[in-house]
Amino acid sequence: MSRAFFALYALSFPLLKTYPAAAPHRMDQQEAGSEGVLKGNMEERAERLALYIIENRSTVRAAAQKFGISKSTVHKDISERLPLFNRPLYIQVKEVLDINKAQRHIRGGIATRKKYRGG
Repeated sequence: MSRAFFALYALSFPLLKTYPAAAPHRMDQQEAGSEGVLKGNMEERAERLALYIIENRSTVRAAAQKFGISKSTVHKDISERLPLFNRPLYIQVKEVLDINKAQRHIRGGIATRKKYRGG
């Protein structure tokens, strides 16, 4: 094959491929209905998480989804940061989380039943 053939062959393909735009990172966007990401003030975030969990009898997973943060961040805020500056609030939220922990095996069974029964 000649050099001219390869030159024409190479020109028949676009030089730059166009890829679809990447979705914005979850930290870059404010999700609709979320409480927003409170990156700077961890104490305020911990208090807001605790109040949300208490008012809604929510799980750690549900609170994490609502605030757009990870479950490990919620857990760390509630179990490690909150007791240092707001002990009474920590005691209230711990009661809710203990109830959730006692019920989690029941929720897991219900989810498994739904999965295999199809409803």
